[in-house]
Amino acid sequence: MVKRLLKNSKINWRSSFYAPGFYLLLSLGCISVTFIILQMITFSQVIVGIIFLSFFFLLLIYKFSEYRPLIFLFLGLVGIVSFVYQKPKELNLEGPIQIYSDQIQIKDNFFYGEGKLGKNKVLISGSIDNSFEKKLNKYHTCYLMDYRAKIEQIMPATNSGEFDYQKYYRSKKIRERVKLENYQIYPKKITIFDYIHVLRKNLMNYFEKMPSLTKFFASEMVLAQNPSPDNKVLLNSYRDLGIIHLLSISGLHVSLYILGIMWFGTILKRTEEEVTIFCIAFLTIEILLANFQAGFVRASLSYFWSIFFKRKKMRVSSGDKLGIVVLTHLLFNPLLFLNSGAILSYLLVFGLEITQNFKNIKQNLALNLLITPILLHSFYRINILTIIYNFLIVPIFNFVLLPLTFIVIFLFWLLPAIGKVSEPIFKVVADITNFIADKQLGLVTFGQINWFQTIFLLVITITLIILPKIKIKKLKLRFFLVGTYVSLFCLIHFPFKGQVSFIDVGQGDSILITTPFNRKTYLIDTGGKLNFGKRKSQPQLNRITIPYLYSQGINHLDGVFLSHQDADHIGDLTALLDQISVDKLYFAKGLTENQSFMKRINNHVNDVQLVPLLAGDEVKTKNINFEVVYPFEPGLGKNEDSLSLTFKLANKRWLFTGDLGRDGEKEILSHYNLHVDYFKLGHHGSKTSSDPEFLKQLDPHLVFISSGRNNRFGHPHQETLKTLKDLSIPYLNTQDSGTITWTYSPFQGEAITTFYKGNAK
Repeated sequence: MVKRLLKNSKINWRSSFYAPGFYLLLSLGCISVTFIILQMITFSQVIVGIIFLSFFFLLLIYKFSEYRPLIFLFLGLVGIVSFVYQKPKELNLEGPIQIYSDQIQIKDNFFYGEGKLGKNKVLISGSIDNSFEKKLNKYHTCYLMDYRAKIEQIMPATNSGEFDYQKYYRSKKIRERVKLENYQIYPKKITIFDYIHVLRKNLMNYFEKMPSLTKFFASEMVLAQNPSPDNKVLLNSYRDLGIIHLLSISGLHVSLYILGIMWFGTILKRTEEEVTIFCIAFLTIEILLANFQAGFVRASLSYFWSIFFKRKKMRVSSGDKLGIVVLTHLLFNPLLFLNSGAILSYLLVFGLEITQNFKNIKQNLALNLLITPILLHSFYRINILTIIYNFLIVPIFNFVLLPLTFIVIFLFWLLPAIGKVSEPIFKVVADITNFIADKQLGLVTFGQINWFQTIFLLVITITLIILPKIKIKKLKLRFFLVGTYVSLFCLIHFPFKGQVSFIDVGQGDSILITTPFNRKTYLIDTGGKLNFGKRKSQPQLNRITIPYLYSQGINHLDGVFLSHQDADHIGDLTALLDQISVDKLYFAKGLTENQSFMKRINNHVNDVQLVPLLAGDEVKTKNINFEVVYPFEPGLGKNEDSLSLTFKLANKRWLFTGDLGRDGEKEILSHYNLHVDYFKLGHHGSKTSSDPEFLKQLDPHLVFISSGRNNRFGHPHQETLKTLKDLSIPYLNTQDSGTITWTYSPFQGEAITTFYKGNAK
């Protein structure tokens, strides 16, 4: 039955979206199924998903009633496979953990990466000895046995805007992290399925010998990865200019591979059959080397199906072929669209399909308009000059960088000196790209739109693109779309609500304060990671605070208050000043005598106004008056010198004391008769702060604690929590709440929400 239906379902779709192709429409229905099962979390999301599924299902039944068995077969099959993938598998620390050399990274006597425990893929980490790296590099595939370890669930994002690693690894079928305390490593006999990992590792070692930028492009084009942090600036430049699709994410370079192979085959006078077989073999191996990167798999599947249809002399339209590619990809990986890269890759190809009759400039404009909602939902920034940058850089990439990359890949082993020739060329283009990106021309920090707004804008944009040429209707729809974007921008940048948000930066402090309408923005401390031992990490501000600010459309701060010099409070100050425009830095007088602090701001002393403060000083703004209640004497920025602030918002009194100890708190009591509504508990809940008499005098309605999960200091201390309990003072902790946000509005009053638990009051 299925075979007969497949045979009779060759549809000639002539780009009429009012009579869509069967396979394209079926794929949209199957995508709706995966979204309902795998991504729809709230009740409203499930309802919207069901509406889309019902629409596609009814349209399929109405237009293609003769294919009902096939419709039910695919929708049911994709639903079952998605449900199986959704159900977590029980993980037991029994049996060996299998690891591959290409999936493990080693740094500072520490390893981390992916492994396989039984049938489950897991993240693994642990310390290494001398034999670990030697055995792994020698045998490439090994077993970890006789181990002692603990299992942890991969943490989800704890702040708005933060990259969700739990969701990302879930798309790779990984749910747990195994932290190894000790183990024994043994070689494993290599099977035929292991050789692809050996080849990947050998290529990684081969590329590692190349100059930095040459290695970057070789790794991106062949392995679809760039693990080196050295080229992060270039990656950010590509992203800011809106040309990130030129790298491995979109899979658009697969067509260039095929053209290159065909050209080379013509020179060698090979038959079309031989060239086709070589292309299929090459792309199959490359899919494995690229670790099933979504864009590359999508483009390769498209080529495979094109060859199949050509051999079978089946006339299948490009729209239906895209639908068949989606169906194939979903059956192999129903978690596909958990990854924003996969969504962008397929959306770009879908856009190319529905704009195939557009002229070049109009098509580029339509494509950029189509992916904008996804970019705003996932990355919060767009570049309105992307079309110009594409016209400038795409030809250079396609006709200079890409061919040069493969010339170096094939000749470097024979002639290493070619790297010295290629690197200056790559560097010139990279310098130009970074220079243009650094000017931020056209770059707009729009802010994050929610899932419903994203779907709404996508539907309107697609409708606008495919709408018949009725000028009046199209003109109205264009104005409506522009008006929607303008309205969303204004709502984000001129909000009705103000806020005090305790950003979850782990063991540290960072508090965002904003006012409604003509928004003013202030930050108390930047957070930062305490480094123990020799291992140094990248500023956590880049993955937490910066995305959090960007998600709210904030790329400028009116002021940053620095409580004291500790790394967990201002360790990421330099990274903040590098990326965000700041008008003024406020700090306790004497901090500029601290050499460590001056090193942090040395490159920015001419860009920001430095304002030293002592108790009794005020920072007056139009909407907030910050009053300084400590310190009374200049210091060097130690805990006992912590800048302490109080202010009122919506008639609610707030107090922040940094890491001030009990002696400092008593000194504040001796000078001020303070009663507050909200208090940020001193020193992350340490027993050295928050004296009972101090808390009794303050009499807060609620206190907030900012401390890291499983921190080595034991914050908040049980003695402090007992004090709060004895005084009947409730508290919220970023440890178990994620970001905590207090909002106020002249229309809705005040509310407290937490990232994990929603409404907290």
